[in-house]
Amino acid sequence: MIICTNKMEYPLRSQCQRVQKQAMVSKEKERASRVLMKSALGRGSVDAVSQQMASHPQYLESFLRAQHYILHMDGPLPLPCRHYIAIMAAARHHCNYLVYLHSAQFLRLGGDPLWLQGLEAAPPRLRLLDHINKVLAHQPWLAACSHIKTLLKCGESCWSLAELVQAVVILAHCHSLCSFVFGSNADSGHPAPPSKSPNGTPPTLCAFDAANGNPNGPLCLDNAAEQMTRRWSVDSSSDVLCLKERIHRAQEERDKREERMLHAQTLQQADVEEDDEMMCFADPSRFVTDPDFDYQDFARRDEDHFQVFRVQDYSWEDHGFSLANRLYSDIGHLLDERFRSVTAVTSPHGPELKRAVWNYIHCMLGIRYDDYDYGEVDRLLERDLKVYIKAVACFPDPSRSSARPLGWAPLKTSERIHVNLLIMEARLQAELLYALRAITQYMVA
Repeated sequence: MIICTNKMEYPLRSQCQRVQKQAMVSKEKERASRVLMKSALGRGSVDAVSQQMASHPQYLESFLRAQHYILHMDGPLPLPCRHYIAIMAAARHHCNYLVYLHSAQFLRLGGDPLWLQGLEAAPPRLRLLDHINKVLAHQPWLAACSHIKTLLKCGESCWSLAELVQAVVILAHCHSLCSFVFGSNADSGHPAPPSKSPNGTPPTLCAFDAANGNPNGPLCLDNAAEQMTRRWSVDSSSDVLCLKERIHRAQEERDKREERMLHAQTLQQADVEEDDEMMCFADPSRFVTDPDFDYQDFARRDEDHFQVFRVQDYSWEDHGFSLANRLYSDIGHLLDERFRSVTAVTSPHGPELKRAVWNYIHCMLGIRYDDYDYGEVDRLLERDLKVYIKAVACFPDPSRSSARPLGWAPLKTSERIHVNLLIMEARLQAELLYALRAITQYMVA
């Protein structure tokens, strides 16, 4: 009897575990739904990036919270300028998706449309960011104290330290987000321009109506009442009052048709203007100087010229966090929450693989950890995975790639997205470390 009871415990325990697992999955889905709903209420729609990240709702919350704070909450930079800096950052990687979104936000917040004609049309202060933007996007190890000094000591166009820190955070945020957009194919959600009616005909009219004499067409508007009057005048059974009433109604109908025609032409003109505006959004090259400047391998043989960035000397936890938080209130906490959230995401591959991905990206960007055995990278990361990581982290530019980076193994969608999140956050932290170290060097010089 006792043996029988013990045998029955296992299926009951297994069933209980399944119920608990289903409850956890349901809870995570509900949380993801709440996050997306908040995102939709804030922007009027759910963007493709949030949809991709929704499989990891805890991380998505921290990402949206930080992004909202950077772009929309109190800070030293005006809101339109923040989105213009984001356009500059996304343009370095020819990310049409982000260039379009931030262009729309820039105009919505009252930004000058002339600035969208190209970088040369922007104010001198914003143009001064071009060099640090280029360096952080492709070769962040080149960021130097001299670059910071140029921005802070340039006469009427000079930046304050607080403004510069916020600008650097926006640049790094958008550069790394380009990697996620590229790796997850999120830019396939780029809105298409509004379609125009054939042959330039107003959208409320059929292209064949005018040619076939349809009274709704433009060719028949002028003589519609005349034709009706001629028909009614030969009808001997119609009295004068009835004839006048019909003529009056015909005139009113004619006026209404002309009004509809004018409205349709106005809509058509608006569509043409919107097409031109969207073409402006979709051309990142006008915000890019020195387009040949790109990522170069940071090799050990270059140590004499570019010293390896050792985390033991300058780390996010001990140095970058406090400096960022001091010059740009609360941003350190929000960024730190992002870094912690992405490493806390549940993964079947364990923490060793997460650390291998993170440290491999930092290694490619010249950052090394003295307490880490880099043999783990070769042991844990397959060659195809390493090729994928390098492509997404260092070359997230569809204009320079013949095809999107191929997947390395048949993984679940959520696992693939998690790897893309690790790439994004590791790159974000690397750029911030280089920029904040350069600012620190300027402050203590």
